[in-house]
Amino acid sequence: MKLKVLITILLLNILPLGKAWLGSTDACCYAQKFALIDMDYILKNIPAYERANEQLNQVSKKWQAEVEALNTEAATMYKNYQNEVVFLSKEQKEAKQNDIMQKEKEAADLKKKYFGPEGELFKKRESLMSPIQEEIYNAVKTISENRGYSLVIDRASDNGTIYASPRIDISNEVLQTLGYSVQ
Repeated sequence: MKLKVLITILLLNILPLGKAWLGSTDACCYAQKFALIDMDYILKNIPAYERANEQLNQVSKKWQAEVEALNTEAATMYKNYQNEVVFLSKEQKEAKQNDIMQKEKEAADLKKKYFGPEGELFKKRESLMSPIQEEIYNAVKTISENRGYSLVIDRASDNGTIYASPRIDISNEVLQTLGYSVQ
């Protein structure tokens, strides 16, 4: 990944020079402007993001408790079954086993409903975070268009950046555009 980023930077810088040496004056050959943002830093400075995260944590804990209650109930049913198994007829054993499996399935279904790939937590996160992410994207886009940036990289999610000058970090400007004070 680091090599890929370095090659990209080198190509962005060398390609315009190569064209200049060959005598080309195409508009595509001028130096590209780019900037960095730190999405973690931006999000930490947006109170709505912190509130949304707190809401997600609370609802997640509530739902997790519901799932754990069902699992505990299933475990208790199994423990009781083990204690009584010697006294039960074949039909009673099968009935108890079916009840236990049904309770375990109920717990698994509830867990999937809440925490699955398209579960309630995913939908809740999407509904709370999408507006914030959209605002940030629009602010970055506005700044990029006004300053002529061809590329804006998120240094928080890009592990390939070895060094980046603080001069090209526009995170504070994004926060100011969004109307938040800068620390």
